[in-house]
Amino acid sequence: MSDKMIFTPTKYQLQTVATGRVFDDQGWTLDDKQCDKPSMVRPVYEKKQLQVKEGRCWGLYRYADWLPIKTMLANPSEPVTYKSEGLANRLGLRNLYITFNGYWPERNARMTTCSFKEMEAFSVCARLGEELKDKVLVVASAGNTARAFAKVCSDNGIKLLLCVPQDNINALWFDKPLNDCVKLITTESGSDYFDAINLSNVVCEMDGYLAEGGAKNIARRDGMGTTMMSATTFIGRTPDFYFQAVGSGTGAIAAWEANLRFVEDGRFGTNKARLMVSQNKPFLPMYEAWRADSRALLPYDADQARKDAAEICAPVLSNRKPPYGLAGGLFDALKDTHGDILAVSNTEANAAKALFEETEGIDIYHAAAVATASLQQAIEKEVVKADDVVMLNITGGGEKRFQADHEMYYLKPNHIFKIDFTKEEVERVLTAMR
Repeated sequence: MSDKMIFTPTKYQLQTVATGRVFDDQGWTLDDKQCDKPSMVRPVYEKKQLQVKEGRCWGLYRYADWLPIKTMLANPSEPVTYKSEGLANRLGLRNLYITFNGYWPERNARMTTCSFKEMEAFSVCARLGEELKDKVLVVASAGNTARAFAKVCSDNGIKLLLCVPQDNINALWFDKPLNDCVKLITTESGSDYFDAINLSNVVCEMDGYLAEGGAKNIARRDGMGTTMMSATTFIGRTPDFYFQAVGSGTGAIAAWEANLRFVEDGRFGTNKARLMVSQNKPFLPMYEAWRADSRALLPYDADQARKDAAEICAPVLSNRKPPYGLAGGLFDALKDTHGDILAVSNTEANAAKALFEETEGIDIYHAAAVATASLQQAIEKEVVKADDVVMLNITGGGEKRFQADHEMYYLKPNHIFKIDFTKEEVERVLTAMR
């Protein structure tokens, strides 16, 4: 890194959304132990105005003022925002801004895992302090998050254990062999993301392992919030609409939280972007709850959920236990921004995927295609008008381009667990893996 890249750890405190209590971060705080109901905690940054660092070499650490980090890691990437012409013209929009997360060298987009999950990994792992360096970070994932954490941890020598459904491990591709500090365990074929989360929870009860924390990890959310930081600083104001497909909804919550900071910043307007999030039919737990105006998710049979998850073209959107109803979760974010949840079929997503590649010139993931299709729905319903300032978060793209340019290596599991695994079995396997 350049000698001009002077970094000091970000100063912040934590605030509980449900109660407003402000307190100090103990290093890896995920919850307020003094709060008696489910609630997010958020960082309250010392710097109220975001000063974006100059130079692409910083990667997402350009936004370090609003990231709860202690250090900078090697090879950081960042989202890239640009004003669309091709897709915008086809959709009849005059102010469509695309925030692209993936591999597209001509746009200076260089996420080698091709997913915005890199923003989570570069932020979360930079939050790790010296007191946690001997712990093994545990991450449950449906695929893209695992690939991102594996890349970042491998490049930076951070011990990592991934928990992924066996049917999703084809997503664990890389352009070079990984450091052996990265290990993988899976749940058997036919399992889903929720089963992988259950496995990770058992692992985290063992000594020496550290739960990454998912949506409750402030670094994960604010890392994902760099998409809104990229768009708002590029446009010069917060957008009118924010479109993204969601599995957990964490990225949309992160965009909302970043938006609130921009309002407090004072230089980007007082607008709150309407969160327009989407799920992939037939896996629609948050869509169904939202349509029922329910803070709680509706009952969803586990076997039916696995069946529905197996049918969607974007399996990364198949989280059965998202951070939806807790204080500061997606339900609150949607209410505060007058947002909505839309449902997109595989047919609609596939058509949108082809349209994006035709008009913008780069391939995108099915999850990003779901978001693009939801934007088309909103235009057809006249919710979005031609002059509205719209941010479309393309959460992954350029994989076809990247894989054509690089030799691929795949991470193989160290062990495959059945869905009805026992704690004793997990302990025995992990002890042997050390």
